[in-house]
Amino acid sequence: MENLNLENFEEKTANGVAVVDFWASWCGPCRMLAPVMEELEKKHPEVAFYKVNVDEESDLAAAFGVQSIPAVFRLDGGKAVARHVGYADIATVERALGL
Repeated sequence: MENLNLENFEEKTANGVAVVDFWASWCGPCRMLAPVMEELEKKHPEVAFYKVNVDEESDLAAAFGVQSIPAVFRLDGGKAVARHVGYADIATVERALGL
């Protein structure tokens, strides 16, 4: 999964469907969710998957109202249409994001 920042976020997520995982290296549930996200990326090649490190990109996290992590958003054409907060299994995340 490619890491996004304030400079490339809009360009990368403007077209099509994207899933963005807001995370931090010190976050246990974030590390637990990482393999789930990798599996979703393999299962849904039609969707672009990205990560945003909230420690490095706090302005971007604030723009999405991220208060708890991991926070995963589905964007359609750059607009957030679904989200899931916290660790969950693949089926739960998939359902929450409408994949």
